[in-house]
Amino acid sequence: MARLSEQAERYEDMVEYMKRVATMGSELSPDERNLLSVAYKNSVGARRQAWRAVNQLEMQESKKGPAILELIKQYRMKIEAELDTSCREMINILHTELIPKAGNPEAKVFYLKLKGDYNRYLSEFAAGENHNKSANEAHDSYKSASENAVSELPPTHPIRLGVALNFSVFYYEVHSAPEKACVLAKSAFDDAMQVMDSLDEDQYKEASAILQLLRDNLTLWTKNMLDGEGGDMQPQDM
Repeated sequence: MARLSEQAERYEDMVEYMKRVATMGSELSPDERNLLSVAYKNSVGARRQAWRAVNQLEMQESKKGPAILELIKQYRMKIEAELDTSCREMINILHTELIPKAGNPEAKVFYLKLKGDYNRYLSEFAAGENHNKSANEAHDSYKSASENAVSELPPTHPIRLGVALNFSVFYYEVHSAPEKACVLAKSAFDDAMQVMDSLDEDQYKEASAILQLLRDNLTLWTKNMLDGEGGDMQPQDM
């Protein structure tokens, strides 16, 4: 049913089906964990995009009077409540069900990366202490994922590259540390490039796709630092 929901692009249904699978008490197969990731990423991703649009509109319409602003604010808060629920739901599944049952390094790194991702998503709209807490949780999860990935997975492994990609985006967007973001992304890129020739065709294609995202982000961030501005383009993650 999860695959059927994905084909129909009914990601809320897909989330419900995969949530049941994830909380059945057994370790997920690689296929199941990918379906879980796709379900939540699309469900939460649509709300993140909506939040950005409404938040931008709220800033643009700041001079149109309190009545208009209040309507926009209420709608933004509605989206934030949905985001908060979905992100915390995923984090809870990871913390209580999936990370403790991860039976191999690949699965553990995959889940720690997801825990970093969903705490990062929370930090995007949270304020004050809630922002700090989510940002710290994201950093610690990404750091643990990165350490495990470097020690257990080859430099071209898609999950290891995905951790480097998203951790660098976290440094750039949440910690406002573009230098750290660039160092991390470039290190992962360079390490992978040294052994790309040893991969078979399918492995090469998969690694190349993520390396292109790392390269795109490095180009964007380097330009922004040279220009002395933040830039309007969103960095690539996965």
